[in-house]
Amino acid sequence: MDTPVIESDPSSGGALAQNIVHFARALREAGVPLGPGAVLDALAAIEAAGFGDRNDFYATLHAVFIKKHEHSLLFDQAFEIFWKRRGLLEKLIAMFSPRAPSQPKPKRAEAGASRVEDALFKSGPHEPKTVPSLDLDARFTMSDKEILRAKDFAQMSAAEIDEARKLIDTLVMPEDRRRTRRFAPSARRFRIDARRSFRRSLQPGGAIDLEFRASVVRPPPIVALCDISGSMSEYTRLFLHFLHALGETRRVSTFLFGTRLTNVTRAMRARDPDDALAQCSALAVDWSGGTRIGEALARFNREWARRVLGQGAIVVLFTDGLERDGVEQLAAEMERLRKSSRRVIWVNPLLRFDGFSARAMGVRAMLPHVDSFRPIHNLASMADLCKALSGERSGARDPAVWLKASA
Repeated sequence: MDTPVIESDPSSGGALAQNIVHFARALREAGVPLGPGAVLDALAAIEAAGFGDRNDFYATLHAVFIKKHEHSLLFDQAFEIFWKRRGLLEKLIAMFSPRAPSQPKPKRAEAGASRVEDALFKSGPHEPKTVPSLDLDARFTMSDKEILRAKDFAQMSAAEIDEARKLIDTLVMPEDRRRTRRFAPSARRFRIDARRSFRRSLQPGGAIDLEFRASVVRPPPIVALCDISGSMSEYTRLFLHFLHALGETRRVSTFLFGTRLTNVTRAMRARDPDDALAQCSALAVDWSGGTRIGEALARFNREWARRVLGQGAIVVLFTDGLERDGVEQLAAEMERLRKSSRRVIWVNPLLRFDGFSARAMGVRAMLPHVDSFRPIHNLASMADLCKALSGERSGARDPAVWLKASA
């Protein structure tokens, strides 16, 4: 990738165009699909509309480059990192404005910033990266995979996210097989199959050979309810990748909710996980928007519970629980969900913070109706979730402990 033209004099012709071209390349490297036509449209839009301040410039580029809700976060991070470096945007605005704007205050790095920064300022193809040599005792170091297992999803770069997806496919999926009420022919002499035995006795040929049957053993189905609001989008994609890998060993029904409930079970059955996630993004029009947990659970209980919560299904609820309105409805729907399923496991990315406390009204309304309360922010927490789905119980994950701590 070409080096950004951040040292050029803004008064020189073509500096703005060159930086917009480089900015578009960086967005494409970070995962936003952009072609040459979008770059030409952006240059024409800037030339036609002009810009008097930072917000005008941001709105013009955002309108041209961003076509999907899930790409807005990457665009925001790229805009902050690229155009704030060395005050480039302020110099360009000062050239077109009678008075330059004041220098904005630096903001704290947000989720996804590391991935965007890698795409913006990575070395070019002819510039080899210099790796510092570290002469340390191996007993005091950690392997790359161990570091990646403990790293937060929101702080991963694009390359680390790709590696995390590969490691998710290698996770040991839960082995939680249970006997069902159905029977199937079996060679074991466990239970006589009277119907098949009598049918065989009608055939000519002497003595009756008894047939036997046994209970069908299969893993319980998983029903996943995933929050796709703006605060959860950095974690939702990798969690959906985990559900796609889990669907290879058992039946998984997946629902996405933000301001509405969307059934994406059929889309998640695509063989390629990237194709499955692309179909989910197309179906969920409220991706990275607001969230209404109570209304989404009410619709699920009313329209889908009887269809998918049979055979001892386990519900995995993926949300931060930050619901302000309709807390009474949320508590009632959670109680109904708990009574309709065998177990409810709530995975919450907010548990990555050591100082997390169940003080929010939505969290306190949901906790009494869940069986396990777990974090879901890195690969290690996903491995723990596999153990929880296998039936392993841990006192530290008991929701009652969190309720007592926050009382």
